Amino acid sequence: MQLLLLLQASGGATAAELARELEVSVRTVYRDVEALSSAGVPVYSEPGRGGGVRLIDGYRTRLTGLTSDEADAVLLAGLPGAAADLGLGTVLATAQLKMLAALPPELRGRATRIAERVHIDMPGWFHRPDETPTLATVADALWHDRRLAISYRRHDKAADRVLDPLGLVMKAGTWYLIARDRADIRSYRVSRIATAVPTGESFTRPADFELAAHWQESADEFARSILRVSARCRISADHLTLLRLMNDPAAVRQALTSIGTPDADGWVDITVPGESYEILAHALLPLGEHIEVLDPPELRTAMAGTAAAMHARYHPSA
Repeated sequence: MQLLLLLQASGGATAAELARELEVSVRTVYRDVEALSSAGVPVYSEPGRGGGVRLIDGYRTRLTGLTSDEADAVLLAGLPGAAADLGLGTVLATAQLKMLAALPPELRGRATRIAERVHIDMPGWFHRPDETPTLATVADALWHDRRLAISYRRHDKAADRVLDPLGLVMKAGTWYLIARDRADIRSYRVSRIATAVPTGESFTRPADFELAAHWQESADEFARSILRVSARCRISADHLTLLRLMNDPAAVRQALTSIGTPDADGWVDITVPGESYEILAHALLPLGEHIEVLDPPELRTAMAGTAAAMHARYHPSA
């Protein structure tokens, strides 16, 4: 379907161009062209200079009758939970039925098999979804570029804000609102929005705002900002993969940029960042005998104290 819609939008392209756009091999493009042709789609290939893969002039897929809400919901077809959160669960189901009805029988069967065999569950195993009673109101204001007056809870305090909603992001099952507060663009956890009331005012979105790019930049900046301390360590080069046990990808990435040259015993120097020495101690303990803290002294002392306490627990008579 992606190939078909790409051909419909572009009017035609070479197999190499289609392969680059779809991130597949040229052989896969030709195989998919053959599959479309077998399914009754009037697609053909022209060899030689100026040739390529094309649809017969005037052909269009029969994906008609979608409302604007249904078109929005189609983009969330892989995340039915997200669509339901945003109040698009019903229109998503309707849009999927229309799409299935519009497809040729062969492609319809494939789409049905995919739905039966693939399910996306975004939150972690032990994550309980946030309660987000204001999400539907926030989403409605976002769709229509309407300003919102919110009450936001943080550290047991509530603050009133008037925001221009620019985007919603679901991160590991948690919803975040990206919004402009006067001149600043900030992130707000939707579960902490106690009340959300449209002001009746419209606003103009920043022309240069890109949601995905802003979120990535903000996430990177946040990850760096919370790594306030660091420890100089030595670790067995054969056990560097154990760093993944730290459960902080930003800290691990930063640590791996500081690896020194292995010594005669196969150990390397490394600098490991963390939020605090207490958190860092708990993060390094799972590496056991394969790591040694060299500096700062207080972290080295804490690690030694924990190791001694564990030894006394398991060997009380020693």
